[in-house]
Amino acid sequence: MMVDFLVSRADLRQCRFDAPAEPQLEPGQVLLEVDKFALTANNITYAVFGDAMSYWNFFPGPQGWGRVPVWGYARVKQSRHDDVAEGERYYGYVPMSTHLVVEPARVADGTFFDGAAHRRALPTPYQRYQSVSKLPGYSQAGEDFHPLLIPLYATSFMIDDFLSDNALFGARSVILSSASSKTATGVAFLLKRFKRCEVIGLTSKGNRAFCEKLGCYDRVVTYDQIGTLDAKTPSVFVDMAGEGKVLHDVHHHFRDALKHSAIVGASHWEQRSTQHGLPGPKPQFFFAPNQIKKRTQDWGPGGVDAHFAEVWQPFVDFVRPWMKLVHGRGEGTVRETYLRMLDGRVPADEGHLLALQ
Repeated sequence: MMVDFLVSRADLRQCRFDAPAEPQLEPGQVLLEVDKFALTANNITYAVFGDAMSYWNFFPGPQGWGRVPVWGYARVKQSRHDDVAEGERYYGYVPMSTHLVVEPARVADGTFFDGAAHRRALPTPYQRYQSVSKLPGYSQAGEDFHPLLIPLYATSFMIDDFLSDNALFGARSVILSSASSKTATGVAFLLKRFKRCEVIGLTSKGNRAFCEKLGCYDRVVTYDQIGTLDAKTPSVFVDMAGEGKVLHDVHHHFRDALKHSAIVGASHWEQRSTQHGLPGPKPQFFFAPNQIKKRTQDWGPGGVDAHFAEVWQPFVDFVRPWMKLVHGRGEGTVRETYLRMLDGRVPADEGHLLALQ
């Protein structure tokens, strides 16, 4: 039986399960059976910006409902494509569903891109499916880290690269909100690794001790302590939280000393507010595919993957000792984990791998 987990696009707390009919494949199509996917705060960001950033368009749902995109593994259940074999297992972008129909294009060396008409205008990095047998750095023992960390750490990598590419906009410190999040941790790890600047983490009182123990922040301060930071230090703000008050407080504290303000995530999605009329630079939404496109032009084909590979294993080694991998299966577990993630009730040191069946 096929199952879709559906979320109301008007109210992210409303969710339900649907049982679509099994599709009749056309020539060139492939039916993937999803066997495992990761669920992180990054997927909540996909839902929050589902309309604004077209995330709902990847896997269309019934009118008014969306299928939240996630990263995971899927096996070819049926294939009507000559170059994609049944039984082959792939890693890539999938919905919170048991199955997905794709139309493989540009099939080569264990990789294909979904050429379905509704996805052609969407960013290329989200279209790629890689055979597990060809997945760089893959090991069966460490396979959970790929869907759990690569989408987040790839964003971290591109943020660090974007800041480096712009010489930190002349700043001497980088301030990261939602400092306990995996994406913020990845940015802090890279900034610290390459000794680019002072790295400051903003977090809640409950997560302060966790962030301090990570060792990748030079300083960790709580949201009510923003006023204790040196307002004259040229700084960059990377906003993972998406909380209006935090954005307001940082901009009003640093004013012209703030050299760049990047909005990345929305872990505090219900506290968002207007970004207009703030002192200092206008907040800019950071969209990783734009920096990937630029670096593909700068570094040539395969260049982004090669540079990322250099910093992937060191990050896995950094994360492995403290991250608790939590596996869950079934509709009830998926719903519960999604709602906990939506409400910010998942501990920062947990990584969730889920399956619907």
